Amino acid sequence: MKVTPLSPVIGAEVVGLNLADGVDDALFARLHRGFLTYGVLVFRAQERLAPETQVAFARRFGALHRHPAAPGLGTDPHVFVVHTHAKSQIANGNGWHTDVSCEPEPPLATILQMHVLPPSGGGDTLFASMEAAYRAFSLPVRQFLSGLRAAHESEHVYRGRYADRGVVDDDREDYPMAVHPVIRTHPETGRQSVYVNRGFTTRIVDVSPAESQAILRWIFSHLEQAEFQIRVTWHESDVVIWDNRCVQHYAMWDYWPEERCGHRVSIKGDAPFYRPGVEPPPPTLHFSHDGLTSRYL
Repeated sequence: MKVTPLSPVIGAEVVGLNLADGVDDALFARLHRGFLTYGVLVFRAQERLAPETQVAFARRFGALHRHPAAPGLGTDPHVFVVHTHAKSQIANGNGWHTDVSCEPEPPLATILQMHVLPPSGGGDTLFASMEAAYRAFSLPVRQFLSGLRAAHESEHVYRGRYADRGVVDDDREDYPMAVHPVIRTHPETGRQSVYVNRGFTTRIVDVSPAESQAILRWIFSHLEQAEFQIRVTWHESDVVIWDNRCVQHYAMWDYWPEERCGHRVSIKGDAPFYRPGVEPPPPTLHFSHDGLTSRYL
């Protein structure tokens, strides 16, 4: 097995390992260390995994998470079928987000295998390190944001989203919603990351609506800088696992009317929290023309 970093800030590619053969304890320990180090692991040259094999691998990380709105695969409700085609009105993941951050205990990680890819290309997934985004803030900004909390809501995302899969939610009122710290401490590494996203975060609860809108607009523009990102081009049966506690992603829908399909399994997480720790040194910065966006030199 060979693990090759994809960028200085996020992601690694894994080759020479077939997940269909199973993962023993020693190998899983190596993979888990890589997962915590890189945030995203891309497993190349895989066989198509049976749903039970993908589920068994996911269970090595912990108990499984069940999506609060999407229907699961008939044989296992924990398997989310990601499927976009010519008649789709939306594409799952087509926008910057952290999976199901609207829940009080959002998923720890997500494991996705693609089975069908657009024949003419497209359908890449972008991943962004929220740890790198945090490190790029100046120390006064880190201190300011660490005292704030944000609301993550889901009705605007989920209502009617899965109607084409038989989900009737006209009368539903219990869409998940949670309040989380804007800066989140990773429970396993102790590193800090930014925990707001365009998909689910609707407001900063500790400030006025006008202030909330301005702060979120600025944070989102900061988080979405290319310097914090990698772009993964899928090959058939590739498997990718990412850490939802410190990574955002964006699934490109640039292949309509072609088809893209795969199976996704997520692992239960815990309630986000902020705990002060040893701060990394402030970055060397320069500022863009608008005076809002800081970048590494």
